[in-house]
Amino acid sequence: MAETEALKDKLVVLFGGSGFLGHYLAQTLLKRGARLRIASRNPERSHSLKPLANLGQIQFVRCNINDPDQVRAVATHADAVVNLVGSFAGDQIQLMGNSAGVVAQAAADAGAKALVHISAIGANPDSSATYGQANALGEKLVSQAFPKATILRPSALFGEDDNFVNMFAGLIQMLPVLPVFGPDSELQPAFVDDLAEAIAVALADPGKHGGKVYELGGPEVMTMLELNKRIAAAARRDPLFLPVPDPISAIFAALPATPINGDQWSLLKEGNVVSGKHPGFEKLGIEPHPLGLFLDRWMTRYRKHGRFSTSSTPT
Repeated sequence: MAETEALKDKLVVLFGGSGFLGHYLAQTLLKRGARLRIASRNPERSHSLKPLANLGQIQFVRCNINDPDQVRAVATHADAVVNLVGSFAGDQIQLMGNSAGVVAQAAADAGAKALVHISAIGANPDSSATYGQANALGEKLVSQAFPKATILRPSALFGEDDNFVNMFAGLIQMLPVLPVFGPDSELQPAFVDDLAEAIAVALADPGKHGGKVYELGGPEVMTMLELNKRIAAAARRDPLFLPVPDPISAIFAALPATPINGDQWSLLKEGNVVSGKHPGFEKLGIEPHPLGLFLDRWMTRYRKHGRFSTSSTPT
Protein backbone atom coordinates (compact mmCIF):
# COMPACT_ATOMS: atom_id res chain seq x y z
CA MET A 1 0.00 0.00 0.00
CA ALA A 2 1.37 3.42 -0.93
CA GLU A 3 2.33 5.55 2.05
CA THR A 4 -0.16 8.24 1.06
CA GLU A 5 -2.96 5.65 1.16
CA ALA A 6 -1.94 3.94 4.39
CA LEU A 7 -4.05 6.24 6.58
CA LYS A 8 -7.14 6.33 4.35
CA ASP A 9 -10.29 5.83 6.44
CA LYS A 10 -8.21 5.17 9.58
CA LEU A 11 -9.35 6.87 12.77
CA VAL A 12 -6.56 9.07 14.12
CA VAL A 13 -7.04 10.70 17.52
CA LEU A 14 -5.21 13.98 18.08
CA PHE A 15 -4.81 14.84 21.76
CA GLY A 16 -4.16 18.59 21.96
CA GLY A 17 -5.25 18.86 18.36
CA SER A 18 -6.69 22.37 18.58
CA GLY A 19 -3.29 24.06 18.92
CA PHE A 20 -0.88 25.55 16.40
CA LEU A 21 0.71 22.25 15.31
CA GLY A 22 -2.62 20.41 15.47
CA HIS A 23 -4.14 22.73 12.88
CA TYR A 24 -1.42 21.93 10.35
CA LEU A 25 -1.33 18.24 11.20
CA ALA A 26 -5.09 17.91 10.76
CA GLN A 27 -4.85 19.32 7.25
CA THR A 28 -2.03 16.93 6.37
CA LEU A 29 -3.96 13.91 7.64
CA LEU A 30 -7.23 14.96 6.03
CA LYS A 31 -5.45 15.10 2.67
CA ARG A 32 -4.36 11.50 3.24
CA GLY A 33 -7.96 10.45 3.80
CA ALA A 34 -7.74 9.83 7.54
CA ARG A 35 -10.72 10.26 9.82
CA LEU A 36 -9.91 12.59 12.71
CA ARG A 37 -11.03 12.90 16.30
CA ILE A 38 -9.65 16.15 17.68
CA ALA A 39 -9.55 16.16 21.46
CA SER A 40 -8.67 19.14 23.63
CA ARG A 41 -9.93 21.33 26.43
CA ASN A 42 -11.19 23.80 23.82
CA PRO A 43 -12.06 21.81 20.67
CA GLU A 44 -14.03 24.74 19.27
CA ARG A 45 -10.71 26.39 18.43
CA SER A 46 -10.29 23.89 15.62
CA HIS A 47 -13.77 24.27 14.11
CA SER A 48 -12.22 26.24 11.25
CA LEU A 49 -11.10 22.85 9.91
CA LYS A 50 -14.69 21.76 9.21
CA PRO A 51 -14.81 23.02 5.60
CA LEU A 52 -11.63 21.07 4.81
CA ALA A 53 -13.13 17.69 5.72
CA ASN A 54 -15.59 15.46 3.96
CA LEU A 55 -18.87 14.60 5.68
CA GLY A 56 -18.12 12.56 8.78
CA GLN A 57 -14.36 12.80 8.36
CA ILE A 58 -13.73 14.94 11.44
CA GLN A 59 -15.16 15.13 14.93
CA PHE A 60 -14.39 17.31 17.93
CA VAL A 61 -14.45 16.19 21.56
CA ARG A 62 -13.74 17.97 24.79
CA CYS A 63 -11.07 16.22 26.83
CA ASN A 64 -8.92 16.99 29.84
CA ILE A 65 -5.73 15.01 29.30
CA ASN A 66 -5.21 14.90 33.07
CA ASP A 67 -8.41 12.85 33.46
CA PRO A 68 -7.62 9.17 32.70
CA ASP A 69 -11.28 8.27 32.22
CA GLN A 70 -11.75 10.97 29.59
CA VAL A 71 -8.54 9.95 27.83
CA ARG A 72 -9.58 6.30 27.65
CA ALA A 73 -13.02 7.21 26.32
CA VAL A 74 -11.55 9.44 23.60
CA ALA A 75 -9.05 6.77 22.50
CA THR A 76 -11.76 4.14 21.98
CA HIS A 77 -11.57 2.44 18.54
CA ALA A 78 -8.54 4.54 17.50
CA ASP A 79 -6.36 3.13 14.73
CA ALA A 80 -3.65 5.65 15.60
CA VAL A 81 -3.02 8.27 18.27
CA VAL A 82 -0.94 11.45 18.35
CA ASN A 83 -0.14 13.31 21.56
CA LEU A 84 0.54 16.97 20.80
CA VAL A 85 0.08 18.34 24.31
CA GLY A 86 2.80 20.63 25.63
CA SER A 87 3.00 23.81 27.67
CA PHE A 88 5.39 26.09 29.52
CA ALA A 89 2.66 26.78 32.09
CA GLY A 90 0.88 24.77 34.78
CA ASP A 91 1.96 21.43 36.21
CA GLN A 92 4.31 20.33 33.46
CA ILE A 93 5.33 17.07 35.14
CA GLN A 94 1.69 16.03 35.21
CA LEU A 95 0.75 17.40 31.80
CA MET A 96 3.69 16.27 29.68
CA GLY A 97 4.96 13.50 31.93
CA ASN A 98 2.34 11.45 33.74
CA SER A 99 -0.53 12.25 31.38
CA ALA A 100 1.59 11.31 28.37
CA GLY A 101 1.91 7.86 29.90
CA VAL A 102 -1.86 7.69 30.36
CA VAL A 103 -2.40 8.56 26.69
CA ALA A 104 0.05 5.85 25.62
CA GLN A 105 -1.64 3.25 27.80
CA ALA A 106 -5.06 4.26 26.47
CA ALA A 107 -3.76 3.91 22.91
CA ALA A 108 -2.42 0.44 23.69
CA ASP A 109 -5.66 -0.63 25.38
CA ALA A 110 -7.67 0.64 22.39
CA GLY A 111 -5.60 -1.53 20.06
CA ALA A 112 -4.10 1.38 18.15
CA LYS A 113 -1.44 0.30 15.66
CA ALA A 114 0.56 3.53 15.83
CA LEU A 115 1.34 6.20 18.40
CA VAL A 116 3.33 9.36 17.79
CA HIS A 117 4.37 11.34 20.84
CA ILE A 118 5.58 14.91 20.40
CA SER A 119 8.35 15.71 22.83
CA ALA A 120 11.00 18.41 22.33
CA ILE A 121 14.70 18.94 21.86
CA GLY A 122 15.98 19.41 25.38
CA ALA A 123 14.10 16.44 26.86
CA ASN A 124 16.45 15.36 29.61
CA PRO A 125 15.81 14.08 33.14
CA ASP A 126 18.80 16.15 34.30
CA SER A 127 17.68 19.35 32.58
CA SER A 128 17.70 22.51 34.67
CA ALA A 129 14.27 23.27 33.17
CA THR A 130 11.13 21.56 34.44
CA TYR A 131 9.97 21.51 30.80
CA GLY A 132 12.96 19.34 29.85
CA GLN A 133 12.43 17.03 32.83
CA ALA A 134 8.72 16.67 32.08
CA ASN A 135 9.35 15.76 28.46
CA ALA A 136 11.94 13.18 29.49
CA LEU A 137 9.46 11.61 31.92
CA GLY A 138 6.79 11.60 29.22
CA GLU A 139 9.11 9.81 26.79
CA LYS A 140 9.94 7.19 29.41
CA LEU A 141 6.32 6.48 30.33
CA VAL A 142 5.20 6.45 26.70
CA SER A 143 7.87 3.91 25.76
CA GLN A 144 6.92 1.70 28.69
CA ALA A 145 3.21 1.68 27.85
CA PHE A 146 3.58 1.59 24.05
CA PRO A 147 7.06 0.28 23.12
CA LYS A 148 6.51 0.83 19.38
CA ALA A 149 5.62 4.49 19.81
CA THR A 150 7.46 6.99 17.65
CA ILE A 151 8.89 9.89 19.64
CA LEU A 152 9.56 13.13 17.79
CA ARG A 153 11.68 15.89 19.31
CA PRO A 154 11.24 19.06 17.24
CA SER A 155 13.18 22.27 17.62
CA ALA A 156 11.30 25.58 17.87
CA LEU A 157 8.55 25.63 15.24
CA PHE A 158 7.88 28.42 12.78
CA GLY A 159 4.90 29.05 10.52
CA GLU A 160 3.09 32.00 9.04
CA ASP A 161 0.77 32.31 12.05
CA ASP A 162 3.18 31.12 14.75
CA ASN A 163 3.83 32.72 18.13
CA PHE A 164 7.58 32.50 17.63
CA VAL A 165 8.79 34.53 14.65
CA ASN A 166 5.70 36.73 14.88
CA MET A 167 6.41 37.55 18.53
CA PHE A 168 9.86 38.88 17.66
CA ALA A 169 8.51 40.66 14.59
CA GLY A 170 5.87 42.43 16.67
CA LEU A 171 8.47 43.61 19.17
CA ILE A 172 10.77 44.79 16.39
CA GLN A 173 7.87 46.69 14.84
CA MET A 174 7.07 48.49 18.10
CA LEU A 175 10.42 49.09 19.77
CA PRO A 176 13.33 51.17 18.47
CA VAL A 177 15.60 49.47 21.02
CA LEU A 178 15.21 45.75 21.66
CA PRO A 179 16.97 43.61 24.29
CA VAL A 180 18.06 40.15 23.09
CA PHE A 181 18.23 37.42 25.70
CA GLY A 182 20.75 34.65 25.14
CA PRO A 183 22.09 36.39 22.02
CA ASP A 184 24.65 33.64 21.34
CA SER A 185 22.28 30.73 22.03
CA GLU A 186 21.73 28.58 18.97
CA LEU A 187 18.41 27.61 17.41
CA GLN A 188 17.51 25.28 14.56
CA PRO A 189 13.92 26.28 13.73
CA ALA A 190 11.73 23.69 12.01
CA PHE A 191 8.86 24.45 9.62
CA VAL A 192 5.54 23.38 11.11
CA ASP A 193 4.40 21.76 7.83
CA ASP A 194 7.56 19.62 7.84
CA LEU A 195 6.79 18.37 11.34
CA ALA A 196 3.18 17.64 10.33
CA GLU A 197 4.48 15.59 7.41
CA ALA A 198 6.90 13.77 9.71
CA ILE A 199 4.04 12.78 12.00
CA ALA A 200 2.00 11.51 9.05
CA VAL A 201 4.94 9.46 7.76
CA ALA A 202 5.48 7.88 11.18
CA LEU A 203 1.77 7.05 11.52
CA ALA A 204 1.64 5.53 8.04
CA ASP A 205 4.51 3.10 8.68
CA PRO A 206 4.81 2.20 12.38
CA GLY A 207 6.69 -0.95 11.44
CA LYS A 208 9.54 1.18 10.12
CA HIS A 209 9.42 4.15 12.47
CA GLY A 210 7.92 2.73 15.66
CA GLY A 211 10.13 2.44 18.72
CA LYS A 212 12.44 5.19 17.49
CA VAL A 213 13.32 8.71 18.60
CA TYR A 214 13.78 11.41 15.96
CA GLU A 215 15.31 14.85 16.52
CA LEU A 216 13.86 17.30 14.03
CA GLY A 217 15.59 20.58 13.34
CA GLY A 218 15.51 22.76 10.25
CA PRO A 219 18.41 23.13 7.79
CA GLU A 220 19.54 26.46 9.29
CA VAL A 221 21.32 26.95 12.62
CA MET A 222 21.34 30.52 13.90
CA THR A 223 21.87 32.44 17.11
CA MET A 224 19.11 34.41 18.79
CA LEU A 225 20.78 37.65 17.73
CA GLU A 226 21.05 36.45 14.13
CA LEU A 227 17.38 35.43 14.14
CA ASN A 228 16.30 38.87 15.35
CA LYS A 229 18.48 40.61 12.76
CA ARG A 230 17.06 38.48 9.95
CA ILE A 231 13.49 39.21 11.03
CA ALA A 232 14.26 42.93 11.23
CA ALA A 233 15.81 42.93 7.76
CA ALA A 234 12.81 41.15 6.25
CA ALA A 235 10.48 43.62 7.98
CA ARG A 236 12.70 46.47 6.73
CA ARG A 237 13.23 47.72 10.25
CA ASP A 238 16.46 48.85 11.84
CA PRO A 239 16.14 48.72 15.64
CA LEU A 240 19.08 48.84 17.99
CA PHE A 241 19.62 45.36 19.42
CA LEU A 242 21.05 45.18 22.93
CA PRO A 243 22.54 41.77 23.82
CA VAL A 244 21.60 41.11 27.45
CA PRO A 245 24.27 39.53 29.69
CA ASP A 246 23.31 36.13 31.10
CA PRO A 247 23.11 37.18 34.78
CA ILE A 248 20.66 39.96 33.94
CA SER A 249 18.69 37.67 31.62
CA ALA A 250 18.31 35.13 34.43
CA ILE A 251 16.99 37.79 36.81
CA PHE A 252 14.59 39.13 34.19
CA ALA A 253 13.28 35.62 33.40
CA ALA A 254 12.48 35.08 37.08
CA LEU A 255 10.15 38.08 37.13
CA PRO A 256 6.40 37.74 36.44
CA ALA A 257 4.74 38.99 33.24
CA THR A 258 7.92 39.03 31.13
CA PRO A 259 8.35 37.72 27.54
CA ILE A 260 10.53 34.84 28.77
CA ASN A 261 10.16 32.65 31.84
CA GLY A 262 12.74 30.69 33.80
CA ASP A 263 12.17 27.44 31.93
CA GLN A 264 12.45 29.09 28.55
CA TRP A 265 15.63 30.82 29.63
CA SER A 266 17.17 27.56 30.84
CA LEU A 267 16.31 25.80 27.58
CA LEU A 268 17.63 28.72 25.57
CA LYS A 269 20.96 28.50 27.33
CA GLU A 270 21.11 24.73 26.79
CA GLY A 271 20.61 25.31 23.06
CA ASN A 272 17.86 24.20 20.71
CA VAL A 273 19.73 22.25 18.04
CA VAL A 274 19.77 18.54 17.24
CA SER A 275 22.36 16.47 19.07
CA GLY A 276 23.18 14.16 16.18
CA LYS A 277 22.51 11.15 18.41
CA HIS A 278 19.17 10.39 16.76
CA PRO A 279 17.91 10.31 13.15
CA GLY A 280 16.33 13.43 11.71
CA PHE A 281 14.01 14.53 8.92
CA GLU A 282 16.09 12.79 6.27
CA LYS A 283 15.35 9.35 7.74
CA LEU A 284 11.65 10.15 7.36
CA GLY A 285 12.16 11.03 3.69
CA ILE A 286 11.62 14.74 4.29
CA GLU A 287 13.80 17.63 3.10
CA PRO A 288 13.16 20.38 5.67
CA HIS A 289 12.41 23.92 4.52
CA PRO A 290 14.56 26.83 5.72
CA LEU A 291 13.07 29.88 7.41
CA GLY A 292 14.68 32.05 4.76
CA LEU A 293 12.39 30.57 2.14
CA PHE A 294 9.37 32.29 3.70
CA LEU A 295 10.63 35.15 5.86
CA ASP A 296 10.55 37.99 3.34
CA ARG A 297 6.94 37.28 2.35
CA TRP A 298 5.69 36.70 5.90
CA MET A 299 7.24 39.90 7.25
CA THR A 300 5.41 42.14 4.75
CA ARG A 301 2.73 43.03 7.28
CA TYR A 302 5.35 44.30 9.73
CA ARG A 303 6.81 46.82 7.29
CA LYS A 304 6.06 50.51 7.71
CA HIS A 305 3.69 50.58 4.73
CA GLY A 306 2.88 46.88 4.62
CA ARG A 307 2.67 45.42 1.14
CA PHE A 308 2.78 48.94 -0.33
CA SER A 309 6.32 49.41 0.92
CA THR A 310 8.70 49.64 -2.02
CA SER A 311 11.92 50.58 -0.27
CA SER A 312 14.43 47.87 0.59
CA THR A 313 16.08 50.18 3.11
CA PRO A 314 15.30 49.44 6.79
CA THR A 315 13.30 52.13 8.55
